[in-house]
Amino acid sequence: MKRIVDNKYLLVVNAISIMVAFLTHFPELITLSNPYSADGLSFPGMHWADVGNEVLFTYVSLLLLFFLNEAIFHFNSDMVSIGWKKMFCAFILTWIVSNLLGKCFVYLHQHFDIPAIDAMLHRYLHPLRDFLITCIVTGSCYFFHQNRKSRKMLLENQQLRTENIINQYEALKSQLNPHMLFNSLNTLYLLIRESPDKARLYLEELSHVMRYTLQDNESHSVTLREEMDFVQSYIYLLQVRYEDNLRFDIHISPELFSRQLPPMALQLLIENAVKHNEISNRRPLTVTVTAHDEVIEVSNPLQPKRGGSAGMGIGLANLAKRYQLLYKKDVTVKEEDYRFTVILPLI
Repeated sequence: MKRIVDNKYLLVVNAISIMVAFLTHFPELITLSNPYSADGLSFPGMHWADVGNEVLFTYVSLLLLFFLNEAIFHFNSDMVSIGWKKMFCAFILTWIVSNLLGKCFVYLHQHFDIPAIDAMLHRYLHPLRDFLITCIVTGSCYFFHQNRKSRKMLLENQQLRTENIINQYEALKSQLNPHMLFNSLNTLYLLIRESPDKARLYLEELSHVMRYTLQDNESHSVTLREEMDFVQSYIYLLQVRYEDNLRFDIHISPELFSRQLPPMALQLLIENAVKHNEISNRRPLTVTVTAHDEVIEVSNPLQPKRGGSAGMGIGLANLAKRYQLLYKKDVTVKEEDYRFTVILPLI
């Protein structure tokens, strides 16, 4: 992909250089095609070899100026930021180098008889042409840079939409799969018979979980407070099912509630802990959620289910990809001292 983009860049640079080389010598070309015109007096003694050499020199000079700007300022890279200071430096440098190249060509013409136009009007036009060439080169480079950044942004947005769709699908699959739905309804049925008031509260929390899961989140981010409100409802459903065998130890500094993270990030980590670990009277599970120093950690002791599979880690990989696309941040996963810990940056 990079090779195709780079080849396209080379093609565009060559096309611009050829076009500008001919346009800047358009008066001389018109004069050669009609030597009896009034312009013929402005360029006396001019030959096709002189104009051809001038056009070739201008073309080569433009290529050198383009590649000089690319080598120094990296206009063809979308990883750097180009501000007005860099543009000003690029403009001044291009103007100086263009002027020096012109003087080198004059030197070659005078000392090595390289064909060139000797007309006085042509020499007077040199500063104007240097200025126009500088504007064209730096303007084109800036346009390349902005166009490349725009295409990268469009690609990342498309990837983000794709990842968000996958995330919503995984969330729906985990929340609405027949097994979980059966467990939730079965728990609700038992509560209705044993404790109608508790059943009403359970139903409210279940509707909150479903509503949050199904909502269309266009911003791709939620505050930690919003996520925790949802997680508390999700935790309530789990604790009604597992009772005292599932515990949560949550410590979050209040000043971090305004920070942001991808929606359903914490729910995914809690779901993974419940899914892949044994939860029983013999081995209760405690999930710890701690937010500090602009990160939030979710950890649990490793107590794998008997005969259970470790899973493919699709949800965690999806979450890490969303962090990269949204914030250019990494998700840290640690497995040490018989504990599994995931650390999420808070934005």
